[in-house]
Amino acid sequence: MTDLDGLLKMDGYNDAILGKCVRFNTEFILYDLDKVILLLQRDGMTKQDAEEYWEFNMLGAWMGDQTPAFFSSGNKCEG
Repeated sequence: MTDLDGLLKMDGYNDAILGKCVRFNTEFILYDLDKVILLLQRDGMTKQDAEEYWEFNMLGAWMGDQTPAFFSSGNKCEG
Protein backbone atom coordinates (compact mmCIF):
# COMPACT_ATOMS: atom_id res chain seq x y z
CA MET A 1 0.00 0.00 0.00
CA THR A 2 1.05 3.58 -0.54
CA ASP A 3 2.84 5.30 2.34
CA LEU A 4 0.12 6.99 4.39
CA ASP A 5 2.31 8.17 7.28
CA GLY A 6 1.60 11.74 8.22
CA LEU A 7 -1.83 11.80 6.58
CA LEU A 8 -5.03 12.32 8.53
CA LYS A 9 -6.68 8.94 9.18
CA MET A 10 -9.97 7.95 10.77
CA ASP A 11 -9.34 5.69 13.76
CA GLY A 12 -10.66 2.17 13.27
CA TYR A 13 -11.25 2.39 9.53
CA ASN A 14 -7.95 1.18 8.05
CA ASP A 15 -9.78 -1.72 6.35
CA ALA A 16 -11.76 0.82 4.32
CA ILE A 17 -8.74 2.73 2.94
CA LEU A 18 -8.51 2.62 -0.85
CA GLY A 19 -5.33 4.68 -1.07
CA LYS A 20 -3.92 8.16 -1.27
CA CYS A 21 -5.25 11.01 -3.42
CA VAL A 22 -3.32 14.03 -4.62
CA ARG A 23 -4.94 17.42 -5.19
CA PHE A 24 -2.66 20.29 -6.21
CA ASN A 25 -0.07 20.27 -3.38
CA THR A 26 -2.17 18.27 -0.93
CA GLU A 27 -2.36 14.56 -0.24
CA PHE A 28 -5.27 12.91 1.56
CA ILE A 29 -6.72 9.46 2.16
CA LEU A 30 -9.54 7.99 0.09
CA TYR A 31 -11.96 5.67 1.88
CA ASP A 32 -14.39 3.14 0.43
CA LEU A 33 -17.75 4.49 1.58
CA ASP A 34 -19.45 1.10 1.33
CA LYS A 35 -16.85 -0.43 3.66
CA VAL A 36 -17.14 2.47 6.10
CA ILE A 37 -20.91 1.88 6.30
CA LEU A 38 -20.36 -1.86 6.79
CA LEU A 39 -17.88 -1.20 9.61
CA LEU A 40 -20.39 1.07 11.33
CA GLN A 41 -23.05 -1.63 10.96
CA ARG A 42 -20.65 -4.19 12.39
CA ASP A 43 -20.46 -1.95 15.46
CA GLY A 44 -24.23 -2.33 15.90
CA MET A 45 -25.81 0.42 13.80
CA THR A 46 -28.61 -0.11 11.32
CA LYS A 47 -27.79 0.81 7.72
CA GLN A 48 -29.83 4.02 8.02
CA ASP A 49 -28.15 4.98 11.31
CA ALA A 50 -24.73 4.22 9.82
CA GLU A 51 -25.42 6.41 6.78
CA GLU A 52 -26.68 9.27 8.95
CA TYR A 53 -23.69 8.95 11.30
CA TRP A 54 -21.28 8.95 8.34
CA GLU A 55 -22.93 11.96 6.72
CA PHE A 56 -22.93 14.10 9.86
CA ASN A 57 -19.73 12.98 11.63
CA MET A 58 -17.40 11.98 8.80
CA LEU A 59 -18.48 13.67 5.58
CA GLY A 60 -19.42 16.83 7.48
CA ALA A 61 -16.14 17.07 9.38
CA TRP A 62 -13.74 19.50 7.68
CA MET A 63 -10.28 19.17 9.23
CA GLY A 64 -8.28 21.12 6.70
CA ASP A 65 -6.74 20.16 3.38
CA GLN A 66 -5.98 16.61 4.53
CA THR A 67 -9.63 15.85 5.31
CA PRO A 68 -10.29 12.36 3.94
CA ALA A 69 -12.53 11.77 0.92
CA PHE A 70 -15.00 8.96 0.26
CA PHE A 71 -15.57 6.87 -2.87
CA SER A 72 -18.81 5.06 -3.57
CA SER A 73 -19.09 2.53 -6.38
CA GLY A 74 -22.88 3.01 -6.44
CA ASN A 75 -24.73 5.00 -9.06
CA LYS A 76 -26.06 7.51 -6.56
CA CYS A 77 -23.97 10.34 -5.17
CA GLU A 78 -23.91 10.30 -1.38
CA GLY A 79 -23.93 13.30 0.89
